[in-house]
Formats: sequence, C-alpha cells, structure tokens
Amino acid sequence: MLDEFKAFIARGNVLDMAVGIIIGAAFTAIVTSLVDDLINPLIGIVIGGIDFSALSVGLGEARFMYGNFVNAVIKFLIVAWTVFLLVRTVNHAAGLRRKKEAVPAGPTEVELLQQILSELKTRT
Repeated sequence: MLDEFKAFIARGNVLDMAVGIIIGAAFTAIVTSLVDDLINPLIGIVIGGIDFSALSVGLGEARFMYGNFVNAVIKFLIVAWTVFLLVRTVNHAAGLRRKKEAVPAGPTEVELLQQILSELKTRT
C-alpha cells in the first residue's frame, strides 16, 4: 500500500495540483489586498465613504456582518473573471496551435461522386 501511495504522489497530476493550490493561495492574498486596499476604498468614495466591512445588522446579541459578505462577493468576481480570462487565453492559444497543424486534404464531394459513378459504370 505504501508503494501505491508513493506512485500516486510521484504522478505529475498530483504535483501539478499541489503547485496550483500553492499559487492559488498566493493569488488569493493578492486579490484580498486588491479588494480591501484599492477597490473598496474607491467604491466607498463613489457611494459616500461607506466601508463595506463595517456594514452589519444586529438582531439581539447576534451581528450579521453583511459587509464582509459583499467583500467576499467582490473577491469572488475578481477571481472568477481572472480565471475566465486565463482559460479563454489558453483555449485561444490551443485553437491557434490546432489550426497550424495541417489537416491532409481529402477528396472533395464532387470527386467522390465521380469515383462512385465511374465504379458503377465499370460494374455494369
């Protein structure tokens, strides 16, 4: 069982996934700083100095910090947009690579029909 685990860990997919998780965590820190330090203050200026993280509603002893939720939604949208752009770029590059690979040209429809016709003529 230990050998199987070693083989599993040594596979490229697991290592790629680990690298992706580490880079994702670092990217999350960048996005958090972007939202907290740049975007939220700009939005606060536009809507009159409101700090989203301070927005909350109290119900008895409980505090619902919906401002933190707004921050999380903004962070999610930024990450989702970035991932979309990345995947779109990779797919576009892969499409260009596929177009460069020459597909051998086969006979046209007319040529195929002419071949069929000639075959039918030789049979009769």
